[in-house]
Amino acid sequence: MRNDDTEKVILVSGASSGIGALSVRALALAGHTVYAGIRQIATRNATAVAGLERYGTDHQVDVQAVELDVTSQDSADAADDRILTERGRLDVVVHNAGHMVLGAAGAFTTEQLADLYDVNVLGTQRVNRAALPKLREQGSGLLVWIGGSSTRGGCAPFLAPYFAAKAAMDALAVSCAAEVLPFGIDTAIVVPGAFTTGTDHFANAGAPADAECAEVYDQRHRPLRGDLGKRLAAALIPPDADVTEVAEAVARLVAMTHGTRPLRTHMDPSRDGTEVVSAVADRLRADFFRRIGLDSLLTAGSSL
Repeated sequence: MRNDDTEKVILVSGASSGIGALSVRALALAGHTVYAGIRQIATRNATAVAGLERYGTDHQVDVQAVELDVTSQDSADAADDRILTERGRLDVVVHNAGHMVLGAAGAFTTEQLADLYDVNVLGTQRVNRAALPKLREQGSGLLVWIGGSSTRGGCAPFLAPYFAAKAAMDALAVSCAAEVLPFGIDTAIVVPGAFTTGTDHFANAGAPADAECAEVYDQRHRPLRGDLGKRLAAALIPPDADVTEVAEAVARLVAMTHGTRPLRTHMDPSRDGTEVVSAVADRLRADFFRRIGLDSLLTAGSSL
């Protein structure tokens, strides 16, 4: 086994704010070279880029923004090419880019669901398509996927398109984990709960395009939908819950020895049950692999 507690070159997608931005900073403080994948770095997110540059200067760490729109393969390829040109290698990819929507599932158009999958699921595939050739060539690497407790835990209403996309991303991550392992590439899925502060998820959530249909649902569910974030915070989230713990968990995973990382790391202050279900599901997966002779595709942390 290799000791991975060394400086690495890391790409974090969706790094303009929230868990992505926090992960960039935590990883940089740990001594790594970190590229913050941010779209529209010269315009829409110029303020976030300026903040990142100030952080790098103030803390004397190696962080910088790279243009990355996960809905574009050309953009993903260009970001990867820049990193390889400047650093000669890429060691870790953190899949964090995503978008949330809030509203009754029936009021979202099919096109809206397709757009959501384009960001949350196909975006990871584009970044992998750009990065994995180099990781396979190196014979080492780590894919970190930022998932969500809704995939296997409590699944509140009015977030169905987002939850469905997160579940699809999780399934992709689990299958890819076995496929890339023989190339020396580890997989770690970080499972945050419903942090209602420290991220812009609820503030920037998209709304259904079919306003007339949304109103039909709202008439029956008002005020349940409107204060969902407050309900989650009041009933489930401890007052001291800090989303920076998710970023710190990412940094700890990166520092771990190859082959020893857990498949899942749960950071769920709401304790909505996802750890219980995941423990069973991942154990069944490991048992299934052993029954069909795929033991070599399991790491020590594949199940509890």
